[in-house]
Amino acid sequence: MNTGDLPTPGGLLAAAPLPAGDLPAGALLISVALAVASAGAYALGAVLQQRLAAGPAPLLRLMTRRGWWYSVALNGAGGLLHVGALAYGPLSVVQPLGVLTLVLALPIGAFLVGRRVAAVHWQGALATVAGLVVLLLLIAPASGGESLGTGGAWTVVAVATAAVVTLCLLARGARPALRAVLYATASGVSFAVASALTQTVTRRFAEDGTAGLLSPLSVALAAMATAGLLLSQVAYRGSGLGAPLAVVTLSNPVASAVIGVTMLGEGSVAGFAGALVALAAAALAAHGVVLLSRPAPAPAPPATVPAGVAGHAEPGTATGPAIIVAPV
Repeated sequence: MNTGDLPTPGGLLAAAPLPAGDLPAGALLISVALAVASAGAYALGAVLQQRLAAGPAPLLRLMTRRGWWYSVALNGAGGLLHVGALAYGPLSVVQPLGVLTLVLALPIGAFLVGRRVAAVHWQGALATVAGLVVLLLLIAPASGGESLGTGGAWTVVAVATAAVVTLCLLARGARPALRAVLYATASGVSFAVASALTQTVTRRFAEDGTAGLLSPLSVALAAMATAGLLLSQVAYRGSGLGAPLAVVTLSNPVASAVIGVTMLGEGSVAGFAGALVALAAAALAAHGVVLLSRPAPAPAPPATVPAGVAGHAEPGTATGPAIIVAPV
């Protein structure tokens, strides 16, 4: 299994990255540009999803809105761009760039509502990104490229389905912040399984042609991808943008690494010492998620012009109180 397709929320497509020594001139620059564009597409899709979730419309009604399908298209474009980045560049370069989704989504979301990103949210984003970059570099498999067999694929689907259902049941009675984290974790797990199944279905397509796509595993792939998208949409409701997006971005590669180690016999590139560093990086990323889940500080109270001053206004000027609202 190749975790290179998994650092972003909607990374549903897999590609085998070329060895660094085989890259043509200028390919690395193309790879970086495609990876950044992929992160931008994912960020825009996440912002659209969160804005739709902020309204009172139920989930099924959101699917009838044009904006929701724009977010789906942006996630699909992000996946294709990510595949292109892996085709031109090494995994070690493309993988960490996926976390730019979070960095780009925060200012984009704030700009659309005419606000500034709160300092606590920038701190959370930086902590999450730093932890994720280290974590993604350390959990990369020592031997990649394998795909799940039919039996292993169905085992992963069964275990993941049980985990997703459990997380959703726990989320139903949880506080809003915890509910968003649980739904976002379920979304990340669903996306990770969809990525693993994509590799298996792609291999079958290469071997059997179109008949390889007409299999129950293809249905399971579509179900997991759809579940990941819908669960991320639910996670954004009433919880803002940063924390759910960070959790999806974190849980996706972690779940992918678990699948690779348990089902494909992949090992970490870092060994025991690297595992300790990975745990510290995960703790730093989790701390960032906690900061991102905090509400933005309230704006400063408006400054008003004293009544005595207002009474001496020049002719032709407004005599009401002047209100200065500090941006958030």
